[in-house]
Amino acid sequence: MKQLRNNVIRAGLGALYFSGAHHLLRPLLSGVGAIFMLHHVRPARDAAFQPNRHLEVTPDFLRATLRHLRSRDIDIVSMDELHERLAQGRFTRRFAAFTLDDGYRDNLDHALPVLREFDAPLAVYVASDFAEGTGRLWWTALEAVIAGAEQIDVTIGDSALRLDATTPAAKQAAFDRLHDWLRALPGEHDLSREIAALCARHGVDMEALCRTLCLSWDGVKQLAADPLVTIGAHTISHCNLARQSEEIAAQEMAVSRARIEQALERPVLHFAYPYGDREAAGMREFALAASAGFKTAVTTRPGMLFAENAGHMTALPRVSLNGNYQDARILPVLTSGAATAMWNGFRRIAAA
Repeated sequence: MKQLRNNVIRAGLGALYFSGAHHLLRPLLSGVGAIFMLHHVRPARDAAFQPNRHLEVTPDFLRATLRHLRSRDIDIVSMDELHERLAQGRFTRRFAAFTLDDGYRDNLDHALPVLREFDAPLAVYVASDFAEGTGRLWWTALEAVIAGAEQIDVTIGDSALRLDATTPAAKQAAFDRLHDWLRALPGEHDLSREIAALCARHGVDMEALCRTLCLSWDGVKQLAADPLVTIGAHTISHCNLARQSEEIAAQEMAVSRARIEQALERPVLHFAYPYGDREAAGMREFALAASAGFKTAVTTRPGMLFAENAGHMTALPRVSLNGNYQDARILPVLTSGAATAMWNGFRRIAAA
């Protein structure tokens, strides 16, 4: 089903490109700017089974994106500058910001050097448990479990299941089934319990995985030392905030911010919601981020920026640079706003 969805999206992007419709729609739909969302930036991997491929792009694709924006005379700005332009209504020039979620080592090793080539600012949103080396990257742990197994035994509800994992296609089907099940569990404790059990049965060390993939506090400090870089908060544990009590959700925001501020000895004024979709961030979370004093907070809801977004600074949409669609031909489509407008039913603002 997910592969079908990817194929439909790819076909839609191709249709917009080859028809030239994005050129006609650009003046209506491109807005005043965009916030680009990334996670990993690293060289392509050869493995046949890569269920989290959508979360990574190559340095070359990032470079192509930056080159495209420069060719269209779009300013690449920090989140502070983006906030100021929205708040002050300064829209004489279109602008874009680059954001990277979670705080991975490759942000320092591969993303920053490319952005330096273009003198382009970036914001990196750090989950403080990841920097501590104790975080739970459960989606990556699930990939590691399935990659190393030929079958997965799991109990879902009252049903004991044995999932085939002998081929890349079977592994992908098993990943999709288990990923959707884990995301749908009623609480973070349930997710933690189930992924820990899977990892224990299959010899996957989640903390070692975190320490390997994520920046330590020393790495975060090294990244933050570059004048192009803004460090933002991404909660303590990368939890689904909408499923927490209001007290816990507020604590996840405030404590993660305090930990980062203590480590860096500077204010942390920008936030990204983990998962960031409608099921993970809504009106309550937007209000909590504003109450916590964040200047901006970004979702994963797709969309361009319009003047009206100035009234919803803690519910900002983003444009995903998705690893499944690393084709430079789609970049004019993405920056035209046509693709996100179609996804949103041509609504300019989705902040509820």
